Amino acid sequence: MPLRVNNNIAAINTQRLISRNVNVLHRGLERLSSGLRVNRASDDAAGLAVSEGLRSEVARLGQNVRNAQQGSDLLQTAEGSLQEVNNVLVRMKELANQSATSTVNDTNRESIAAEFNQLVSTIDRIVEATTYNSSNLLTGFGNQVSSTASTAVTGSATTGVTRISLSAVQDGTFTFSDTAADGDLTLGNGAVTQTLNMGTLLDGNVVASGTSVVANFDRLGVQVTLAGVGVQGAIGDYTDGDLDGTTIVVEGSTGGSFQVGPSNSFFNRLEVGISDLRATGTSLNLGGTSVASLNSARQAISYIDQATATVSVARGDLGTAQNRLNFSIAFTEVEIENISASDATIRDADVATEVTSFTRAQILVSASNSMLVQSNVSLVSALSLL
Repeated sequence: MPLRVNNNIAAINTQRLISRNVNVLHRGLERLSSGLRVNRASDDAAGLAVSEGLRSEVARLGQNVRNAQQGSDLLQTAEGSLQEVNNVLVRMKELANQSATSTVNDTNRESIAAEFNQLVSTIDRIVEATTYNSSNLLTGFGNQVSSTASTAVTGSATTGVTRISLSAVQDGTFTFSDTAADGDLTLGNGAVTQTLNMGTLLDGNVVASGTSVVANFDRLGVQVTLAGVGVQGAIGDYTDGDLDGTTIVVEGSTGGSFQVGPSNSFFNRLEVGISDLRATGTSLNLGGTSVASLNSARQAISYIDQATATVSVARGDLGTAQNRLNFSIAFTEVEIENISASDATIRDADVATEVTSFTRAQILVSASNSMLVQSNVSLVSALSLL
């Protein structure tokens, strides 16, 4: 091998290896200090793109959990107030029963009526005062079925419709197609239509006496309760074909929609509707009740019973919505955990691996520095020839 002094190839080679080992050492320091395997796009370009998408999804899901928790708090606020409304109705029922007996006279009834009227005002005050983040909850919250414009409701004496529940429904008009004797019931709003086979729910072509069935149009988010003869609260009964051409009108309102999923899809939102529950409103309809006379007190008993049932149904709907929000929170938290684990696989540094690589780089840098000294010393032998 020739002896050259102008270019020290051994030193150049050693310097190159030192640079490589120092880069590995610096990369190890960066990964160990940050805890991340991917600190910049050059570390893993494809992995970084996947990781950023996962991190974005985790952030959205985290906000969805908070949305659901706040939605549950909102519903609990409304339900707590309805508990007090129920207590007031119990007292009103007690007063109505007291006034409906002949053991009290009209003078006594004046005192009873004074308290009764104050309790009606108390219900209105509770309802008006029930707010969450400046939004009133019990005077009409979320989309509602119009009880006056919906012919399926106004014609309940022939349709047998006792209740309509909504879940993630846009406002608009839904029309029934109900051909007699074919067992099918269709509901649509012009954009989406769904047909149910009612044959398994009906007794022949009618709802069985003393029972009710639920036609669940899940694609539309509408559930229609149809009653048979003898069901409490039912005006008429449903027979196949009775709903043909009737409508359900859903009125839009502010509030009532909770975003509990990461995308703009109806199944990622939970919608809740609360009707106007003021005592003087159309739902409770207690504004005209009186216990000032024997006959009016007896009539008031029925009105209060209906109002109590309305409040109980509303509380049940709120409880159902709270349970749905809790389920949404539970599965979303599991989803966050699993997606975070996937992101960690891509982005996080394996400390054991990085420490091993770092230690190796330290040894190699020390060895390379020693060899660089030796490569320079070896050229001194050229002087012996001079």
